[in-house]
Amino acid sequence: MNKLSIQRLIAVTALSFAALGVTAHSFKVGNIDIGHPYARPTSSGQQVGAGYLKVTNRGAADRLLSATAPVAASVEMHSMVMEGDVMKMRQVDAIDLPAGQTVELKPGGYHLMLMGLKAPLKDGDKLPLTLKFEKAGVVVVTVNVESPKPSEAAAEHKH
Repeated sequence: MNKLSIQRLIAVTALSFAALGVTAHSFKVGNIDIGHPYARPTSSGQQVGAGYLKVTNRGAADRLLSATAPVAASVEMHSMVMEGDVMKMRQVDAIDLPAGQTVELKPGGYHLMLMGLKAPLKDGDKLPLTLKFEKAGVVVVTVNVESPKPSEAAAEHKH
């Protein structure tokens, strides 16, 4: 390889890692890893938004007890459950995080409801979200507001 080829390879590699940093982000508190917190954009006047993330528990059983965000009057934890042929959303007091397991908050399952939004969530926005765990403690994560990719939009629409 000549010098120019090596420089191009280094530049492409650096750009690839930079692109990964834009979409993937994670946080840690105690034995809890929080992966890629995100929310979907909302329309003008829409008072409710939804937040999603992955929680991996690398220690003893724990629970997600609450969440707060300055962009909303309150944040509620919800689950989606099937009752017959109807999917219903239910507020939950906590989300169990079994030892050594990953729990994904995603469309059609557990998720965070941002209630009483103070302004619309716009694609590209970043907002702080405070998560409180029973054992691991409290951590502030950054939620990226991002539109779904076409494949994600189709999957979310099913729910």
